[in-house]
Amino acid sequence: MKTTAAGILSVVLLLGGCSGMRIVDSDVSAFASGATPAVSVPASFRFERLPSQQAQGPQRSELEALAEAELAKVGVQRNDAAPQYSVQFDLRIFRDPQAPWDDPRYVGGYVRPFPVLTRYGLVMHHSALSLQFDYPYYRRELNLLLRRLADGQVVFESRAKHDGRWPDDEVVLPAMFQAALQGFPNPPKGWRRIVIEVPR
Repeated sequence: MKTTAAGILSVVLLLGGCSGMRIVDSDVSAFASGATPAVSVPASFRFERLPSQQAQGPQRSELEALAEAELAKVGVQRNDAAPQYSVQFDLRIFRDPQAPWDDPRYVGGYVRPFPVLTRYGLVMHHSALSLQFDYPYYRRELNLLLRRLADGQVVFESRAKHDGRWPDDEVVLPAMFQAALQGFPNPPKGWRRIVIEVPR
């Protein structure tokens, strides 16, 4: 009996420890120029903003602070006075009312009583979802470029995509930047699924 109680307690503690973390999984595709190495670290950089990004003001500065912290972890430090590279990134965030596999649930406000064939497969409405009018789903896309200022050549390019229920950009976006920089400065070729653990 004591052994059973101890086993149950161990499982509870284990589950409690796991609940303190969650994962942000991103699909990443990165490229480096043909030069070896593509980027010599440690290195210095400055941010390059497109005209549309300059108009974003404080919001853009907050995003750059997230990127700056992750770049520093791979040996690329911000130095606006004497940069060797420029860093440009574009971030797109889409908020959908529900996940793709939740939809379609209604036609003109009525429940669909039959399965519907979608690009995600056959979707059938479940009565338990009848009261879920808005359960947001987020799609995020990050494109990152590192350009050598001496000759203007792009030496590193990375794309990261993540989608899920988490609304907190301040937690998800650093994980996406970290995923985009995995393998820097010479990442493996092809798409990869990169999982980053973050606090819950």
